Amino acid sequence: MLPSAVAFIPARLGSKRVPGKNIRALAGHPMIAYTIAPAIESGVFSSVIVSTDSEEIAAIARHYGAEVPFLRPAAFAGDTSPDIEWLEHALTELRAGGRSWDAFSLLRPTSPFRSADMIRRAFARFASQTGADSLRAVEKCTQHPGKMWIVRGDRMLPLLPFGPAEQPWHSTPYQALPLVYVQNASLEVAWSRVVFERRTIAGDVIVPFITEAYEGFDINDSYDWMVAERLVADGAAVLPRVTQPSYLALQT
Repeated sequence: MLPSAVAFIPARLGSKRVPGKNIRALAGHPMIAYTIAPAIESGVFSSVIVSTDSEEIAAIARHYGAEVPFLRPAAFAGDTSPDIEWLEHALTELRAGGRSWDAFSLLRPTSPFRSADMIRRAFARFASQTGADSLRAVEKCTQHPGKMWIVRGDRMLPLLPFGPAEQPWHSTPYQALPLVYVQNASLEVAWSRVVFERRTIAGDVIVPFITEAYEGFDINDSYDWMVAERLVADGAAVLPRVTQPSYLALQT
């Protein structure tokens, strides 16, 4: 039997690099719709909740079937606010209202190519583990840290000084370097206890979930946005199916 779980979709109003990106139009819907839809379709979560400080985002989220039981306090919605602050607040408020879950998932709306099947695969992997605190989506890095440098004045030092002296990593072909993964923002799953007992969103024992193709694609800036639009236009990546009528069309 799978543990009970809630999906949290963080969607604060502020975004400096791509203003309003969480609700910016992508292929006819606000981008957040492509996270709400697969979260609901997956059947994994008993509740899909959007955490936002914006009444506009809340209205859009409700239109696409998510809950917004309360707005996020401004103190937890700044550019540098860590996830643990708003997540702890949300879980505590919901528990005070008689709602609690064994586990939670963070599904960020900046990853629009995440599918319901991906969510099911990730949650099944998480639930099958013994002794794990959380699971996090990762992908093979394209910019290897073995070829990265720290610049100090007119000199630079390798970020990772652990390679063999006879063949430093910075002078080694990518194919011969140790395999390294980088986290992407598409999906995280953790036991609720890690928040309440240790005030962390991940704990110490973390299970990798390796994303496939464009599942982990994350929109952080205007270039990423252009790439996402091109991927959709070319059919290279497929957005999740959204059954609701476009919120944007209803506003015109």
